[in-house]
Amino acid sequence: MAHINLLPWRAERRKQREREFFMQLGAAFAAAVVVVLLWAFWMGMRIDNQNERNAYLQGEIKQLDERIAKIKDLEKVRQRLLARKQIIEQLQANRSQMVHLFDELVKTIPASARLTSMKQNGDSMVLNGVAQSNTSVAEYMRNLDASPWMGGADLDKTQIKYRAGRMPYTFGLGVKLSQPSEEEAAKMPVQLQDNGTPAAVSGGARK
Repeated sequence: MAHINLLPWRAERRKQREREFFMQLGAAFAAAVVVVLLWAFWMGMRIDNQNERNAYLQGEIKQLDERIAKIKDLEKVRQRLLARKQIIEQLQANRSQMVHLFDELVKTIPASARLTSMKQNGDSMVLNGVAQSNTSVAEYMRNLDASPWMGGADLDKTQIKYRAGRMPYTFGLGVKLSQPSEEEAAKMPVQLQDNGTPAAVSGGARK
């Protein structure tokens, strides 16, 4: 009976399988390397794109910061201009008020009284003068209360100082200053006393 030796064939078969295994392993490794490289390339592109977007946003933010700084500077300029405008308007109003106050002082004081001094402190004024009698002082106070530019007359003092004079009484008054509207001021007529001296019209509206 013939004997066949199968060992060389089996060994050759085993070597071939080992070669196929290593070839498959190498192909898998190469594929894995390619996948890793592609993934790294893709991630690099995404990172670069994100960096470009970040740089663009930073540039826009810088421009907005510059615009905001300019707006703040303009707001400061606006506030300064508004402050100047308010000061100018206040000065103009005070100038107009002083003209009307002097006019009212002439209109309200009776012929039997005369002012010797006046002093303004904010929205109040102190008036000192001489009069023929306490009745003249009372009349002056009523005229001041009826004035649209002054009111709240408060008697501080009244006494006889010049017994031999024509106006022996001295007085001191405190009054509050006010400012009527332009329509109210325009509606105020001017009346004359019997001696031709301007007098305040009673019943004038006061603001």
